[in-house]
Amino acid sequence: MLRSPMEAQAREREVAGNLWVESAYVFTKPLGGPLSPNTDYHDRKHLLEDAAVRDGRLHDARHTAGTVLMLGVPDRVIDQIMGWEPGGAARMRARYLHVPDHLLKEVAQKIGTAIRGAPEAALVDHDQDNGS
Repeated sequence: MLRSPMEAQAREREVAGNLWVESAYVFTKPLGGPLSPNTDYHDRKHLLEDAAVRDGRLHDARHTAGTVLMLGVPDRVIDQIMGWEPGGAARMRARYLHVPDHLLKEVAQKIGTAIRGAPEAALVDHDQDNGS
């Protein structure tokens, strides 16, 4: 996985010539030296703005990813994708996965149907009880 960035860095080193700042970093600026986390932050802000996507904390994307995965992906797969260790995965799921309101309503409707029966079935049973 590191081979490709290192090859790109070697090409950048060649182009930069004597302007290259040598460092031990795998990911560097085009002239060498460490990347600035602040630059990534501002680049991300510009990307969000250009894409007309709501701005939020980068960490919020992790919550969103976990919540989206919850919609039909087995817990074990979610844990692996999110990088959670088996011993603490349940705790992490509780922290990161947020149940959307529409899912809560769907579950409530299913429970109601299971307890009361389907609305059509209730009408048919009622009609039969009245001798119709």
